[in-house]
Amino acid sequence: MPKKAKPTQNGKEEGPVPRKQVKVEAVGGASTLDFDSPSSLFESLISPIKTETFFKEFWEKKPLLLQRADPARAAYYQSLFRLTDLKRLCSQGIYYGRDVNVCRCVSGKKKVLNKDGKVHFLQLRKDFDQKRATIQFHQPQRFKDELWKIQEKLECYFGSLVGSNVYITPAGSQGLPPHYDDVEVFILQLEGEKHWRLYAPTVALAREYSVKSETRLGVPMLEFTLKPGDLLYFPRGTIHQADTPAGLAHSTHVTISTYQNNSWGDFLLDAISGLVFDTAKEDVELRSGIPRQLLMVETSAVATRRLSGFLRTLAGRLEGTKELLSSEMKKDFITHRLPPYYVGEGTELSTPGVKLPTLASTVRLQFKDHIILTMGPDENQPDEAQEKMVYIYHSLKNRREIHMMGSEDIEPHGLRFPLSHMDALKQIWNSSAISVKNLKLTTDEEKESLVLSLWTECLIQVI
Repeated sequence: MPKKAKPTQNGKEEGPVPRKQVKVEAVGGASTLDFDSPSSLFESLISPIKTETFFKEFWEKKPLLLQRADPARAAYYQSLFRLTDLKRLCSQGIYYGRDVNVCRCVSGKKKVLNKDGKVHFLQLRKDFDQKRATIQFHQPQRFKDELWKIQEKLECYFGSLVGSNVYITPAGSQGLPPHYDDVEVFILQLEGEKHWRLYAPTVALAREYSVKSETRLGVPMLEFTLKPGDLLYFPRGTIHQADTPAGLAHSTHVTISTYQNNSWGDFLLDAISGLVFDTAKEDVELRSGIPRQLLMVETSAVATRRLSGFLRTLAGRLEGTKELLSSEMKKDFITHRLPPYYVGEGTELSTPGVKLPTLASTVRLQFKDHIILTMGPDENQPDEAQEKMVYIYHSLKNRREIHMMGSEDIEPHGLRFPLSHMDALKQIWNSSAISVKNLKLTTDEEKESLVLSLWTECLIQVI
């Protein structure tokens, strides 16, 4: 794993400047999706439904079923992941539990049939054929370029992590019991046919996964069969189950999911801490101690009124706040998302060319969808001395092979600058191109230092 460079006070990085040229180009193929932009990709994914209609009538409200009978789309979907891909993937070294689950729904319960250690294709195929087990492949975008390409664009579109799982189920079998999820779900049918039953949610926009008893489901609100090229969307909390009809070939579908823990409630919990931190620096009442033994007894009416007053103070301050302190949600998203899709021999992006930016250069931002510009306290200073800094986090050096695999000990990539650099950074962010000498900084040295730091991280181009 590349070592994260440590930014200095002026944003300059310690360490060598990488030299390899970035390559960003599409893979050839008969794609029926439009990869020109994140919005065009999503529009082509849910075609012929318009995005405005989708978000007004379906998103977080009700399922959408698209049965399109489109041979070109069916052929493209089939190329995303096939049963036959497993032989090659097994040869690369995949493991039970981490990469693959083998399971079957028996009497309304999930029965896991995993072996220990490394997955061997012959054993996997034996369980599939003889035990009628479903093969669940975790996060195939780590291995399949076209899924990486799709999910990277969807992460740009939603501004939320996008994961996926492939389910391969033999004829006359069901892999999972009826359940609901805590994510928004898009199902793409890749091979064969899958029979689906959807039931009304018992918990709207659920925040956790839950298995439901077959005896308490009632009548399905929707029942249908997906064929290659079809798409199904349903909101989190929608109870569902699916099986492969008997007498047919196996079924393969990919579940693309997003918006886990991405609600207004999550955002409020995240943003409020920074707001309290800022306000407490100026309001001595927030720094005063709570009553003795408050943590040992039931909260009193007096304490509740005091908290209500503090919340009103925070609400008033929020109304006049232009910039919230850096939130953990932003950092978590940018740290764990996919890097930009590209084709090349290297394992990461690197600086575009060898021409260094100078005061006479004209520059422009690149990979804007993969960068966040935010403010936060200077983490190198004690609390009482902390001043706000400008932080730039990006996903250009993120590792595709660990995407959505639960890796917690990852530090975000990026730079930090004094707050005095914010106006110049916003000039770069909001311009199609800008001359370095016109940046709103006091000295030419500061201007050159800023653009060199951004160039080193592959965030700008010299044009």
